[in-house]
Order: sequence, then structure tokens, then C-alpha cells
Amino acid sequence: MERIRIAKHPEAAVSRLSDGPVPRTEPNGATLPQSRPLVVTGDEEMLDDLLRLAAAAGVEVEVAGDASAARARWSRVPLVIVADDLAGGLARLAPTRRAGVVLVGRERDDPGVWQRGVALGAEHVLFFPEDEPWLAGRLADAAEGDTSDAVVLGVVGGRGGAGASVLATALSVTAGRRGRSVVLVDLDPLGGGLDLVLGAENSPGLRWDDLADSRGRLSARALRDELPRGHGLAVLSCGRNDGTLVSPVASQAVLAAARRACDLVVLDLPRRADAAVDEALAHCSSVLLVVPTEVRATAAATTVATGLSASVADVRVVTRGVSPAGLGGNHIATALGLPLAAHMADESRLPEYLDRGEPPGCDPRGPLATTCASLLDELLPAPHAGAA
Repeated sequence: MERIRIAKHPEAAVSRLSDGPVPRTEPNGATLPQSRPLVVTGDEEMLDDLLRLAAAAGVEVEVAGDASAARARWSRVPLVIVADDLAGGLARLAPTRRAGVVLVGRERDDPGVWQRGVALGAEHVLFFPEDEPWLAGRLADAAEGDTSDAVVLGVVGGRGGAGASVLATALSVTAGRRGRSVVLVDLDPLGGGLDLVLGAENSPGLRWDDLADSRGRLSARALRDELPRGHGLAVLSCGRNDGTLVSPVASQAVLAAARRACDLVVLDLPRRADAAVDEALAHCSSVLLVVPTEVRATAAATTVATGLSASVADVRVVTRGVSPAGLGGNHIATALGLPLAAHMADESRLPEYLDRGEPPGCDPRGPLATTCASLLDELLPAPHAGAA
């Protein structure tokens, strides 16, 4: 039986695995154990290709040259990459089913590779060389520990001044108070910048003008660490001018990294969509359409609602304020043909909070925070046992 080995890069000799995983040093100096992705193959040519890919991604991997050695480490690594030469034998050993198993083959037309993938419980069946870029990104994710997939909530106003930025910020503040990690993303270039709402306009860090030309895979950890923070929240804000144009490629790259970086991504969206906003909407599990309880606001929101419903399966209405005509939230939601998520009562002290740099939702007993708590109960899955 061949022992498991550690491969740092294809040019280096493959060393023997020590008794425990190599420690990882955190920025605060703490040392934590880190497991490496596991590569399972006896095919030297495939092994060379996988080690080359891991080296390009800057990732050290463990290598198991037979099915028995792989089974011994099966449940203790963040990612298992099984080459097709050992897939059948490993499946016959009946290891425990787990997430994060990838099967790699070379012959897409071979029906047997798909059967072996099913028997192995693989999440993905990949083929070289065309799927190499996807696997390189997945390796890097596993090495960073950034394998989560955050819930993405979009917030958009039915008309100008509807209160979408207020709701987006308050949702983020409320989720953060519950112990969730949050990235608040400003995609409205005419909104003046959400960093102002959080009192973080002078905080150092990346804004959209720094990331507008991003493409490919971005490091989730680097994004999380480099964004400005206000009241404990990471915020990616537009600048104080309308000159920055975010491309759909940049929108995809940044939001993909943000999803790996936290539990919840909240998007403050403009009413007028462009290609970058369309890309952002593709990430959303739900979108909240904020509509003041006014006839004209409802009429204005009709066009916005139609566009959103064409892009996102779950669009809900949040009404705001008191209607002089006696309109209720249900009336407005019915007129728009959308479900009512909540009615957001006015918070009388909100202007005072904003003037002194306190964000919307900062009062945990206020009507805004209460509404956001109810929305998060509905839209954000409960954390796993033991999580914050």
C-alpha cells in the first residue's frame, strides 16, 4: 500500500506526509491546523497535469496513489480530486458519502466515467484540458478555506428616494448584529456612496473604481480584508462621481469572491439595469422592491417590477410609510403582481442617526431593525449548529 504524499509543486520532489497537517498562521498570530486538497491517482501523466494545475493556483496538495490510501484521508480534507483510473476501485471500497468530491477524466464520450461519478458520489465530473480553469479556481477556494456560498439579497427602489439604500444597510447591520458575516455592495453609481451611510467615507480600502476592471478569479480573503469597514460591516461602495463604469465581467468576478467571503451579500441596486446589474441579479436568491405607499410610486414601480421578474425568480415587495389615500401594503403588492414581504414603518429618529454617523437599523428595538429581523428570518437560512 502506498502512503499519502504531499506535493508542493510539480518540479519538487514529493515528500512523505508527516503525522499531522501543516499548521496555518492566522493574521493575529494564532496557529490553526490546515488540511490540503487530496489528489487520488496512479496515472503519472494525470498526476503531472493535476500538480501543474495546483502549482498554478498556489496550492499544496496531498497525493494518494491507491484507493486504500485515499480512503484513510477521505473525510479529513477540504476537497478530493479523483482521477478516473482509480474511481472504480475507490467506489467499491464504499467510502462515506461527502461533499467536495470531483472526478477528472479525459474521455467525455466514455459513458462509464459518468457511472463511476455517480457511484463515487462526485459533485462534478470534469474533463481535461477544457475544465482546467474551473478546477484551478476550486483548488484555490479550498486552500483559502473559502468554499461557502453566501446568500445574495438584492434591494431596489420602485422610484427615486424610495429607501432602498436605507433598507439594504439596515439588513446588513441587523445580520451583523446576529453574528453573520456580511458584505454590503453598492451598485448604484448615482446614490452618493454607501460608505457615507456607514460613516466610512474616510476609511481606507477598495471602492468600485479600484475594481471596475477586475476579471477572472479574485481572492475572497483579500477582498474581505481590503474593503472599508463601518460599524463592523465590509462595504464596497461607489465613489462620489458617476464616471466609474462597472463591466459585467468585473461584476461577476467581484460578486463571486464576495459570495465566498461571507454568509450574506446585500446588493443596493439601481432602478435602471445595465449589463453589470444584470450579472448581479443572476447571483440573487431574492430581490426586495421598496415602494412608498403612494399611487405614483406604485405606478413608477410597475416597470421596475416587470424587469426584475424577468431576471429573478423571487421578487417581493416591501412597502414604506403611511399612505395619505389609505393604501395598504397588500393593495400595492397586488397592483404589482408580487408577494408582500413586509411593511416598513417610518423611523422618526433616522435623520438624527444619519447626521451623527449611525447607520439605519442601529437601534435594535426600532421599527426598521424589527422589520429587517423578520425579513432575515424568512430569507436567510438558520446557521448550522455550533455556528454563530
